[in-house]
Amino acid sequence: MTSPSYSKDLVVLVADKNTEFGLKGILARCESLRIRPITSDIFVHKNRDAGCLLGARDFLRIFVNSYAHALVVFDLEGCGKEGTGSAALEADVQQRLSQSGWGTRAAAIVLDPELEAWVWSDSPQVDLVLGWQGRDPDLRFWLMNEGLLGDPHSKPARPRGLEMALWNVRKPRSSSLYMQLAQHVGLERCTDPAFGKLRRTLYEWFAAGESHTGLTQAGP
Repeated sequence: MTSPSYSKDLVVLVADKNTEFGLKGILARCESLRIRPITSDIFVHKNRDAGCLLGARDFLRIFVNSYAHALVVFDLEGCGKEGTGSAALEADVQQRLSQSGWGTRAAAIVLDPELEAWVWSDSPQVDLVLGWQGRDPDLRFWLMNEGLLGDPHSKPARPRGLEMALWNVRKPRSSSLYMQLAQHVGLERCTDPAFGKLRRTLYEWFAAGESHTGLTQAGP
């Protein structure tokens, strides 16, 4: 069989702009991810988390012959099936993508908790990006004092920690903050299972020194 020729390496469907910008920052860090430079496009589903869960198959079907791989990323909270669990929802989305022509070239990642768990670390870059550099107490001890953090080396359990930290320094919350954090914090510091799946998936698809030209193309 002739090897397929795709226009780009990766198409990503996400639920919101924060996830879009966070992933843009992460995907740019090829060396840290141990992958080759890739070409990608990221789309935001108009129906957010529920749209990614229920509409990923139809949304991504038109790209099946244009992109080598597809990735769907959304939050468990807000998808409408919180009681099902992230692993089961990922399997469901992946099965429907497989049946729509992607075969084994697609994956789903359900965030539980939300994206904020990926960008928190004890790196001074977090204080810098969030406007806390040089403040006393520093960001992590302030979060502890507010009851939003268990110890200086953990992560806030909920996104409220990020929101309150920004409010305290009167810094507007914007999607670009997620890209700045993703570009600078140490990826090895994040132990979130969903982030671990993202790293493994990207490495399997785009390991440094390999190309997509040997993939077997799924049917239309």
